[in-house]
Amino acid sequence: MEVKMDRDREKNEETKTGKIMAICVSQKKGTRKTEVPYAILLENQGIEGDAHAGTWHRQISLLAQEKIEEFKTRGAEVDFGIFGENLVVEGFDLRKIPVGTRFAIGEAILELTQIGKECHNHCAIYKAVGDCIMPREGVFAKVVKGGVIRPGDEIRRLAFDARKPFTAAVITLSDKGFKGEREDKSGPAACSILTEAGYEITESLLLPDGEEKLKKELMRLSDQRQVNVIFTTGGTGFSERDVTPEATKTVCDRMAMGIAEAIRIHSLSITDRAMLSRAVSGIRKKTLIVNLPGSPKAVRESLEYILPSLGHGLGILRGTEGECGGK
Repeated sequence: MEVKMDRDREKNEETKTGKIMAICVSQKKGTRKTEVPYAILLENQGIEGDAHAGTWHRQISLLAQEKIEEFKTRGAEVDFGIFGENLVVEGFDLRKIPVGTRFAIGEAILELTQIGKECHNHCAIYKAVGDCIMPREGVFAKVVKGGVIRPGDEIRRLAFDARKPFTAAVITLSDKGFKGEREDKSGPAACSILTEAGYEITESLLLPDGEEKLKKELMRLSDQRQVNVIFTTGGTGFSERDVTPEATKTVCDRMAMGIAEAIRIHSLSITDRAMLSRAVSGIRKKTLIVNLPGSPKAVRESLEYILPSLGHGLGILRGTEGECGGK
């Protein structure tokens, strides 16, 4: 009975509805937005006429009305749009909703793509108000289906589609590649294999060897983008700059060494030098992180070996599959 009640609560949460309190746009990024009586949502673009529209993942920003009211209790007088938000929404704790969730507003459909953002420097909003809650409380979405929306419209959270492709990010670690002294072939090879296997590539990055930048990107992709799996390639050998495993272990909450060990065992059937790999694999929140070798050939061999079994684990992390066996 208790399990059924939990499932009913989850189902109610998935179909929860809220309300659009305000729609705001601006002609320039990093500035406050002003309210408008309606907006035209363009598929894979954003709001027509807004500075943040474009073919990227942060087409529309959303901020909870409740968070704005909470900010006002600090004595600040703020209007809608002051934090650079496009949509002010009532009825949702937006930061607790997983990336990939879709919302319907009339005929339009939005898909959540990022939770929060990094504030690189204090923008005009911060300077005007003394703080900006958008990096902490805001979320971002892309337009899956266009339509016209207005303040007062109902916004409905759609049930998560368990058949939705897993998302993946690929990070290549190479000092020479980052400097342009060597073409990165491993990253594109990984992206090609993953795409063929049905994964959705959210980002592909080329970084220099070293810990700090890698740790920063692993945390961003796990926490803000909530990517299902991140594959790194390179930086797992014996050179002093080969510190990909150290960066990975630092950011992980739990290790999942069976994957790295399986890759090593498989690679040893191809070359004895596989014993020199220090690659690891682990989990940060609900994101799996896997270190791959640095060569395109080894990347292909590794992915072709682990991908057939990886989906089940990713489904468990995402919450769309159950554990094997009974308890």
